[in-house]
Amino acid sequence: MFNHVLVVCTGNICRSPVAAAMLARKRPDVRFDSAGLGAMVGQGVEPNALRLGQAEGLELDTHQARQLDAEMIVNADLVLVMSDGQRREIANRWPEMLGKTLRLGQWLDDGKGRDIPDPYRKSHEVFKHVHQLLVQATEGWASRL
Repeated sequence: MFNHVLVVCTGNICRSPVAAAMLARKRPDVRFDSAGLGAMVGQGVEPNALRLGQAEGLELDTHQARQLDAEMIVNADLVLVMSDGQRREIANRWPEMLGKTLRLGQWLDDGKGRDIPDPYRKSHEVFKHVHQLLVQATEGWASRL
């Protein structure tokens, strides 16, 4: 049973805060936080990601990007990252945490899994595509937490 899940991306302004909000809405019994490996500390959700999330009723207005640190990762029961590269980076920084670090896209593509690309500084269409991947990925995890 997972009581505390940490969702991680790069800047903590596009993917991880939206995914954490999606999961929190689906599983209010679980605590969800987000952070970034190279966080844009203090910034809110990127405007394209914010609009897409708000259109679904997600609460994202108060988000402030946070840098991932050892305490956050140790305190989480599960860490969900956006890519294999991010999983490797966590393994390099905190090798003992690799066992509880999995991709958010683990259940996509009929269970083969896939990375969720970073939409930062890309078109609105890319943000919409990534948002749909987040919807699908969080649905896959919500039933398994």
